[in-house]
Amino acid sequence: MNDLITLAHGSGGRRTRDLIERLLLPRFTHPALAELGDAATLEIGGTGLLFTTDSFVISPLEFPGGDIGKLAVCGTVNDLAVSGARPLWLSCALIIEENFAIARLERLLDSLAATARQAGVAVVCGDTKVVEHGSADGLFINTAGIGMPVPGFRPTRPRPGDCILVNGTLGDHEAAIFQAREKLGRHEALCSDCAPLNGLVAAMLNADAGGVRMMRDATRGGVGTVLNELVRGSGCSAMLDEERLPVSAPVRGLCEIVGFDPLYLANEGKLVCIAAPATATALLAAMRAHGLGIDSAIIGEVVADTKERVYLRTGFGGSRVVSVPEGAQLPRIC
Repeated sequence: MNDLITLAHGSGGRRTRDLIERLLLPRFTHPALAELGDAATLEIGGTGLLFTTDSFVISPLEFPGGDIGKLAVCGTVNDLAVSGARPLWLSCALIIEENFAIARLERLLDSLAATARQAGVAVVCGDTKVVEHGSADGLFINTAGIGMPVPGFRPTRPRPGDCILVNGTLGDHEAAIFQAREKLGRHEALCSDCAPLNGLVAAMLNADAGGVRMMRDATRGGVGTVLNELVRGSGCSAMLDEERLPVSAPVRGLCEIVGFDPLYLANEGKLVCIAAPATATALLAAMRAHGLGIDSAIIGEVVADTKERVYLRTGFGGSRVVSVPEGAQLPRIC
């Protein structure tokens, strides 16, 4: 590692993993943490719980399709949901910069509360700190969440022949943040996909909990990074089909202009699911029947390849490796 922390260490890519493996894991050795999942699986008195935490430092605080309040709930709820939990309770800790407008804070807190009601979770504890002007960027939020395991679902490693599914178009969130931050205008209407996914996940597990191997929400680093994490240690690889990737026309256009890759763009309302091939068709139908899964698609399959890589079959008939990016295409997106 370098002697100093860089923005790349917060990207969700290779530098983030390096930070975790070299600095954090050697100091915190609990088995639940070693799994490096979206949530820790714990047991208290014979009762299972899932526990997660997340911090939100997005810039700008308000963007098309959401704001930091909505994002704080969705990010934590989604981490619990894709881990196989029914989200129940959240904490909410605020770090507010001096001179922040109270009217704006009220608006963001109203959004947070409304999103919690939508997701069916309760904010049950919290904390507030105020720092001097110039010590923060308006508002940072940390949320932690607790949920109960969904009966019948136990995450397992991918197997050759498994199908890879997503619940809709890729990269909407990061593309919207980029447009809002750079003030690119409204000629290409981009909107974040920020949404709580626990209802969609419940519908998926009701359709076939046994056929779902594992799930992840594709936030920092996008689908490409998440799939690299999912195949790591599995003895398998993932093969994606470029022509089956759902990408909206505005996001595709932005990527062509600025050189982004939609596989690495962050999402805040999209998940990646690896499922047994025998149940993938029924699972896809259940996803498309839900409002947050209308554009769901099977985008590839798990293949017998011990290199544990992610490959993309291109529209030209060739293939390329989708590696873990070194840093971020865009910092502070969540």
